[in-house]
Amino acid sequence: MSATTAFRISAAMGFLAVALGAFGAHGLAGLLEQNGRLETWETASFYHLTHAITLCVIGWRAPFVRGAWWCFLIGTLIFSGSLYTLSLTNIGVLGAITPIGGVALLVGWAWLAFSKH
Repeated sequence: MSATTAFRISAAMGFLAVALGAFGAHGLAGLLEQNGRLETWETASFYHLTHAITLCVIGWRAPFVRGAWWCFLIGTLIFSGSLYTLSLTNIGVLGAITPIGGVALLVGWAWLAFSKH
């Protein structure tokens, strides 16, 4: 994958983070409050947006650190995705998947810390 493609995917992740954050705050507020998951949705949105920005930065700068970029993408999809789904469905077992995404995010940060740039 080229850095340009990675940057475009990263920008789409940012778009999705803002859209889901706004939709949760406005369109889904009643359901999220009923499920007692408004804070869970907010956590998912926060991590989604911050790591979308991180993805953009990694995709934009040279050298493109592919391994870290993939860890952040997969980590965000699993971490925030499981929290979004948990918030909507209230299926508690989904909370067991979230740490897998968190580990992928940690690996991405460690990868960046030890990459040659």
